[in-house]
Amino acid sequence: MARRAKQQSMSTRRVPRGAPPTAASGAGRSHPSRARQPLIPEPSRSLPAVFLRANVRHPLVYRKRVRTADPGARPGDLVAVYADVEQQDGTSQTMLVGYGLYNPRSEIAVRMVRYGEALPDEAYWNEMLRQAVRLRRDQLRLDEVTDAYRVVHAESDGLPGLMIDRFGDVLSAEAFSWGMFQRAEEILQRLHVELGTRHHTIRTGPHVLSQEGFESPIVMSAEAPRSVTVQEYGTRFRIRLDEESHKTGFFCDQRDNRRMLASFCRDRSVLDLCCYSGGFAIQAKRLGDAAEVIGVDLDEHPLKTAKENANLNQVRVKFVQADVFPYMRDMQRNGQQFDVVVLDPPKLIRSRAELDEGTRKHFDLNRLAMQLVKPGGLLLSCTCAGLLSQAEFSRLLMSAARQAGPPIDPHNEHSWRKPRQMRIIARTGAAADHPIAGNCPETEYLNAVWMIMDDYS
Repeated sequence: MARRAKQQSMSTRRVPRGAPPTAASGAGRSHPSRARQPLIPEPSRSLPAVFLRANVRHPLVYRKRVRTADPGARPGDLVAVYADVEQQDGTSQTMLVGYGLYNPRSEIAVRMVRYGEALPDEAYWNEMLRQAVRLRRDQLRLDEVTDAYRVVHAESDGLPGLMIDRFGDVLSAEAFSWGMFQRAEEILQRLHVELGTRHHTIRTGPHVLSQEGFESPIVMSAEAPRSVTVQEYGTRFRIRLDEESHKTGFFCDQRDNRRMLASFCRDRSVLDLCCYSGGFAIQAKRLGDAAEVIGVDLDEHPLKTAKENANLNQVRVKFVQADVFPYMRDMQRNGQQFDVVVLDPPKLIRSRAELDEGTRKHFDLNRLAMQLVKPGGLLLSCTCAGLLSQAEFSRLLMSAARQAGPPIDPHNEHSWRKPRQMRIIARTGAAADHPIAGNCPETEYLNAVWMIMDDYS
């Protein structure tokens, strides 16, 4: 078992590999009794060690990069991470490169929490959380425009595998990592002190059972509300915090895009596809003063909330429960078009295995959506699939436009289609409270492309 770094330099010393482990052994299935681990390591206790095949600066260390790990290292443990680092004289030395959260059952075996020899102690964690809060409150000054924003954006804020949003008096956390799930309660308690919030919920991300080897129902603090009402640029939104809600409960990342869309909507017709709880649709009506707004989503639960949100703001929006594919085809057959169309589907590509199928779905969705935009109208198309790069998404949209015109054979709707002229006027992403980590490009995940759909070629 590798000992914790001491005050002497580790830059040239080799690490003994045969020292006996002192932590409890066993790496079986996660057990409820281990649902929590302390955020602050005990200074007197040795840490298990993980040895990498080579030094990496990316905070997510995949299993194939791990050479060996102490047998006593359990899922969720804080581990000391070592790697062979080349020296100036050409030799290689095994060095302590930092500390991370370990899970041998996950493809991401180690999530780095601190680089260097110093332990992630209480002072370190407190500073990381204060730094996250300062960005949102002091630099972005979000409290002036909303009480719904992201406080912790995983790797970008030094807490890999953990997202935390603030909704008024409630902090809503989503854990993608077993190690972070075990420490989320203590992290939230520390954030309550910084923010003055009182309640919290903790949920797991999608597919954590297959990816991390654990699952859990939503954990709620005592007296935490099942719903909360927040405001965004003066528009009120009710957020559900129950099992039926998606992610943390509300998509704060689209805040600035919702306001930007509203500037295109005055006296115009708007179609919001995959509208969830009505964010774009309601802001188009309330901030944008749109003439007509329709929101479409397949899920009944968020549509119920969307209708409540429209009532909260005393705006008239028509919400339709439907699969957007047949809905768009019906609109196209009926010759109905809109001045502004928003397409913001859920995540269609969660892994490289889904890349081809998800890309085809994005293509088909956009080809259909483009047909519903009036000549000279606006299409805002979004993807939250981080595996689909901005360049690839732009090429996909250009390809979709080449097949978005009317059928060459007007008597056969399935015939080859004429191209549709399209001009990209802007590209945006997530709001600034979702920063992009310089050593983790995956934290840039949301692509929003703004297009003017001109007449047919």
